[in-house]
Amino acid sequence: MRVETVQVELRPRTAWEAMELGNALVRRHARAIWGPSLLLGLPVFVVLNALGWAIDQLWLAALALWWLKPVFDRVPLFVLSRAVFGAAPGMRATLDAQWRWGWRPLLGHLTWRRFSPWRAATLPVDLLEGLSGAPLAQRRRLLADGIGGHALLLTVICQLFVTALLLSLSTLVLMFVPTELLSESARAMWALVSEQPPRWVQVLGNLAFWMAIGLVEPFYIGAGFGLYLNRRTQLEAWDLEIAFRRLRARLAPAATLVVGLLLAGLMLAPMSGHAQDPATAGDDAAREISPTKTWRPGEHKQDATDPDAPQVPTLPQVFGEVEDGASFGRAIERVYADPLLDNTREVVRWQRKDADDKKEDEKTRPTPDTGLLAAIAQVFALIAEYGMWIVLAILVGLLAWTARHWWPWMRDTLRPVREPSEIVVEAAPPLPEALPADLVSAVRRLWAEGRHRRALALLYRGSVDAMTVRAGVTLVPGATEVQVLRASRRLPEAEDRDAFAQMVRIWQRAAYGQRLPDDADLDALLARLAPRFGWSA
Repeated sequence: MRVETVQVELRPRTAWEAMELGNALVRRHARAIWGPSLLLGLPVFVVLNALGWAIDQLWLAALALWWLKPVFDRVPLFVLSRAVFGAAPGMRATLDAQWRWGWRPLLGHLTWRRFSPWRAATLPVDLLEGLSGAPLAQRRRLLADGIGGHALLLTVICQLFVTALLLSLSTLVLMFVPTELLSESARAMWALVSEQPPRWVQVLGNLAFWMAIGLVEPFYIGAGFGLYLNRRTQLEAWDLEIAFRRLRARLAPAATLVVGLLLAGLMLAPMSGHAQDPATAGDDAAREISPTKTWRPGEHKQDATDPDAPQVPTLPQVFGEVEDGASFGRAIERVYADPLLDNTREVVRWQRKDADDKKEDEKTRPTPDTGLLAAIAQVFALIAEYGMWIVLAILVGLLAWTARHWWPWMRDTLRPVREPSEIVVEAAPPLPEALPADLVSAVRRLWAEGRHRRALALLYRGSVDAMTVRAGVTLVPGATEVQVLRASRRLPEAEDRDAFAQMVRIWQRAAYGQRLPDDADLDALLARLAPRFGWSA
């Protein structure tokens, strides 16, 4: 992992900012995430529903889709873990990686850790860090100590989003139902879903569930990956490491020049010494010509500061990238052994040396004999300690002794009283009053008696009944005036439609506006409606 190639700004963030960073990464690489997810999830959805259809247990397909979510969570995690370091994979690379990447750690997430509410935060640890055994458990606990609560809230929020999307997709069907049929359609839809739904309805429900989790799950994993990055930044100081690496990159040319000048100075220093002391030239020449002398015990070692000793280059050790697997492993062990990364601590408190001696003295100290007062105090102590139990025992004994007197009365009181059952015959719902044979005469008679609203109501009922017969429509029970007018558009002749609309307007003015027509208007209305609807004038 090369931290210097990271494509986001690494700094300590709050947990909510870290989750927003993960969601931003998901939106940025949406095509690379949802494309492979669709290509992998669609065949699995078809196969599971086909098996559920075959055994007539389609709810098992929905359960299997929910249970296999960690398998498909590898797709967004694989894309984000590469994209954040500047190596966003393509669709083909992501699909190829799903056959061999991350299967071994998934065993726990598909069995005993399937119900873990911290899956979004612990899945990157299991799939990306390559640990196992005790180091993996310790690493998981270390990360969860700082982000466990927010990971739990993230799980709850995403489940609520899935539920909201599922309900929205289910009620989307009602948008295509006409307004006048909405109530009946809602009841029919509820009956279709709740009372042994057919297979195609169950398949549509599974499809809505799969679409909901497919839309929310990448954001869930992305937010968990953001929490993981933020936690590692806090623990390992990635922001400081990146700053030091950039500083080293800026100072590397100058450091090379300085080290070169130092090496040149060390090489020129012996030459200047030989030139200033000619007397030692012969000894130096003899030392150069003489063969190499083997060191034996008792002899003095050669001084390490000998200018003729070979110089070991130090530049790669300071500024180079040294890759040594064994040393890297030992460094990791030292990091894990650091007490700062341990979630346990040792607390040291001061205690008195003579505390135990005082306790022993109090136990062995003889109690002074106070005579009568001590005996009275002991009696009261016994009464206070055992008095309540004695009173309780006395009460239980009294209840048992007098049970033959009060138990029959209590038994009769607690026994439920059975009232004689009566057959209740419910009245049938009232049927609508039948229309008179001579509707026009009945309306005129009610009008003459001063029952104007009843006369108009009878005329309105007769007009609606005649309209439904001539238009060939069926109205829902309790149809409103608007629904009736909409149904009257199917009348074959325009004169019939206009006459019926006039009748409805007069009825609305009388029923809601308290504006009754006069006698002349009523006669004109009857004269117009009677020939249209076949009434005798």
